[in-house]
Amino acid sequence: MRKILPPFYYKIFFLLTFFLLFISCDEPVLPKPKAYLSLEYPKKEYKKLEVLRPYSFDVLKSTTIIDEKNNWLKITYPNLKASIDITYRPVENNLRELLTEAEKLVFKHAVKAEQIVPKDFINPKKRVFGSIYEITGNAASHLQFHVTDSTNNFIKGSLYFYAKPNYDSILPAVDYIKKDVLKLVETLEWKPI
Repeated sequence: MRKILPPFYYKIFFLLTFFLLFISCDEPVLPKPKAYLSLEYPKKEYKKLEVLRPYSFDVLKSTTIIDEKNNWLKITYPNLKASIDITYRPVENNLRELLTEAEKLVFKHAVKAEQIVPKDFINPKKRVFGSIYEITGNAASHLQFHVTDSTNNFIKGSLYFYAKPNYDSILPAVDYIKKDVLKLVETLEWKPI
């Protein structure tokens, strides 16, 4: 046998349900917004390159410099798992060949790159002439540059990450390191060994 409740219980249940619906709907329910990475990079402090080379420039203090043969260098960013590989070549009546080779290496990334944007750099007082290439897309290198004094010295540099290329993920790190590459080129000085 079912027990039937008096009608005022139904009224109380109905009013209580109605009341709870109104007080629980203060804010509309929205989907979660897309999140952005909250990356924090250390404040930039620079120092002069301490390795004896036919060139000198400012490097970020938090980087590690790996001395390589033939006046080459590797500037590593341990926290970002990245490096700037710098190759040095003396100019011996082969400047055109060096420039062509540097540009071939840049445009080798055109297969995976969405865009390659060159920016020229000229500092006649220090005799520093060159180009910086920003490479967008899932290419192996996202920044490349070359500089020369056009008579004796030629440097080429490339930024590499030790991870599978995913441009959207590493873009903040590329922007962070790009400032260091600009500082490198702006403070570059040629030196006799």
